[in-house]
Amino acid sequence: MQHEIVKIQEHPECQQEAAQWFHEKWGIPLKAYMDSMEECLQCKSAVPQWYIMRNEKEIIGGLGVIENDFHDRKDLTPNVCAVYVEEAYRNQGIAGEMLDFVCKEMKAAGIATLYLVTDHIGFYERYGWEFLCMVQGDGEPDMTRMYVHRAWAGGKNT
Repeated sequence: MQHEIVKIQEHPECQQEAAQWFHEKWGIPLKAYMDSMEECLQCKSAVPQWYIMRNEKEIIGGLGVIENDFHDRKDLTPNVCAVYVEEAYRNQGIAGEMLDFVCKEMKAAGIATLYLVTDHIGFYERYGWEFLCMVQGDGEPDMTRMYVHRAWAGGKNT
């Protein structure tokens, strides 16, 4: 079964469908995704970026790269966000494939260090991410884990 990573910046016709999909997965207002994707389409810069993975026509996963994923460490930027793989497609390496793709895309754009907030422990380490510190999420009572991915020549993270 073939999977295809679609970069929204290169496929504006996917914006509405992708924004709706992310909205349904994360409960963030649809307008927030539409606005971020619109910025991605208009400015043609490295950040923000949005990606979906398709299995033929169905969205089976996705993620984004934004300046700040709603936490207090505004200096840790940009952030990979909204990483999600549909349950039926988990444990097939799809998240790792998407993360690898995005890290390479950002490195090619001159961004060698990415950050990610998550409650998962042990998952992102498999893909070259390292725990960095705890951060306070906007409006969240508990601290959450911040990971970093550094792409450097000759290192394990590329």
